[in-house]
Amino acid sequence: MPPETALAVATHCPYCALQCGTELSRRDGEVAVRPAPFPVNAGGLCQKGWTAPALLDTPGRLRAPLLRGADGEFTPVGWDAALDTVAARLKHIRRRYGPDAVAVFGGGGLTNEKAYLLGKFARLALGTSQIDYNGRFCMSSAAAAGTAAFGLDRGLPFPVTDLAGANVILLAGANPAETMPPLMRHLNAARLVVIDPRRTPTAERAALHLRPRPGTDLALALGLFHAAVDENLADHDYLARRTTGFDAAWRLAADTWPERVERITGVPAADQRAAVRLLGEADRAYVLTGRGAEQHSTGVDTVAAYINLALTLGLPGRPGSGYGCLTGQGNGQGGREHGQKADQLPGYRAITDPAARAHVAGVWGVDPDSLPGPGRSAYELLDALGTPGGPRALLVLGSNPIVSAPHAAHVARRLAGLELLVVADFVASETARHADVVLPVTQWAEEEGTMTNLEGRVLRRRRLLDPPPGVRGDLTWLRDLAVRLGEPAERYPAEPRAVFDELRRASAGGRADYSGIDYDRLDAGEALHWPCPAGPPGAPPHPGTPRMFLDRFAHPDGRARLAPVEHREAAEDADGDYPLYATTGRVLAQYQSGAQTRRVPELNDAAPEPFVEIHPDTADRAGVRDGELARVTSARGTMLARVRVTATLRTDTVFLPFHFPGPGRANLVTSTALDPVSRMPAFKVCAVRIDPCPVPA
Repeated sequence: MPPETALAVATHCPYCALQCGTELSRRDGEVAVRPAPFPVNAGGLCQKGWTAPALLDTPGRLRAPLLRGADGEFTPVGWDAALDTVAARLKHIRRRYGPDAVAVFGGGGLTNEKAYLLGKFARLALGTSQIDYNGRFCMSSAAAAGTAAFGLDRGLPFPVTDLAGANVILLAGANPAETMPPLMRHLNAARLVVIDPRRTPTAERAALHLRPRPGTDLALALGLFHAAVDENLADHDYLARRTTGFDAAWRLAADTWPERVERITGVPAADQRAAVRLLGEADRAYVLTGRGAEQHSTGVDTVAAYINLALTLGLPGRPGSGYGCLTGQGNGQGGREHGQKADQLPGYRAITDPAARAHVAGVWGVDPDSLPGPGRSAYELLDALGTPGGPRALLVLGSNPIVSAPHAAHVARRLAGLELLVVADFVASETARHADVVLPVTQWAEEEGTMTNLEGRVLRRRRLLDPPPGVRGDLTWLRDLAVRLGEPAERYPAEPRAVFDELRRASAGGRADYSGIDYDRLDAGEALHWPCPAGPPGAPPHPGTPRMFLDRFAHPDGRARLAPVEHREAAEDADGDYPLYATTGRVLAQYQSGAQTRRVPELNDAAPEPFVEIHPDTADRAGVRDGELARVTSARGTMLARVRVTATLRTDTVFLPFHFPGPGRANLVTSTALDPVSRMPAFKVCAVRIDPCPVPA
């Protein structure tokens, strides 16, 4: 295809899961962006969306594969030389140690087509079970709790625009005013109840702000559930008709009354009851959870407790009300549906289900018994790298674990112990700089594909520009590497439309059924939310499912399940050596590990360095001053940050943004404790101390 084939395209922002609609255009070599009339952003964009074109010609853009030599330095090489080297070394490692000695780490920003083909490549071309992705660090707790409760996990089981009609919205551990600002225009008419230990920009707009001690989110959720019953706000008719498990859930929560929860969390019992009354007395109400509720060693139970609250009030499946999870990464929804997660096959199928294995194997043309079983979850995979019995080689696509993974220095050491590290990226991320082979790949405006936003709507990503010479798409190099590993080329189509057509067949009949969606319908402007199954020949096409659970939930009996959960302490508590609780999160101008946004001058000028927010009284006790550097230390390591004294923060809590590299990595101190179900790391609470950082003479 000739270069620069389009003057303008309708596409979507490359950042968060709102996937705001944009129009990209080019003139005289310059690319411009403007908002498109798309429901989730309704003509608005955040600062990151407006500056996204700056990524396309960012200094340092990789334009040739890089091969590390014996002297430790990178040398640019051709694609054939790079892939020949990777294939030869992968073959050697597999022969010596077996197929599970090779691992794959994907990302929640990959298109559906890439996520699908990556999972297929791992399980067929590599024959490995060792594949997971950074979405495990994002929304896995909500996915596990939602699947258990409703039989199906979709971030929002209703369109974003429904939120504009709400009277009251509870946001548990979510700060959309910074993480997805265009969402806030849908929340303006509602009274907000915000649960967050910090007074965030979202909390500043709340009618009621509950500030729990970090690590006590589960207790607070149980206290709200208890208050709903105690205040006679439970919808017993709804519970009888549409749910099971209330009695068992109540038995475990009965001793978690608000006054007891106040002693655990610091949230006044009166505020707990007020929050529940606001929800229970509203005509249209929503409970929404975010990373603050999920990123704990108790994350699944915490989300389950909020779902119990929503079910007790009769919200899910009721028009104008509901429960949802605010998925974070751009394709965090689609990225976990199509096979790059350790325990899943395409269509959100369980890899341990014989029927699921048979269906997907049939689409792939292989014996079901040849498919590997479930592998390690994300952190467990990274922790096993280079160890006896662990992977000796790792391929990384769309992720930067040296910055984003917990106990980051330990993860860096694990990566350094590999025999082969291959990173595909468009810039030299912190992880790419540690690689043996770096593969330069396309960016969002240089590729076709689909994404699935937080409301389960499948969207078209469209190409404005051809990639620079020397850059290849992930679908192309995965096919070329698979062929070098002995696979037939036709098993790995490199055209996105062909990959999506295969994905449709693989997802057919699964929980995330895309079989009725195709590029033609998407290009015609149809709003298609999964599940969207293909009907029989001659039948009208399925319209998709924008609103789920209106008549029944996805369990065989059609009922939702309340989960019996009880309060558990966080995996790590403050003590004499580490007297403060650190919690991590995002800031407006940066995104994820910062590999993209730190390269956009306007964004980096707005948030140029790591900082630690701390209450003035706490700062005085620690001997640190506003604007000076401090050391933040946990049992795992120390990071450096600029002090920001913030009077609205709890005195027992400090806040660390996680976007920054080097000695300012917040994840140098974060905990490796994992939720027992989702295997989500406990990013939101770890015990730390703050010390002054002497300035060199």
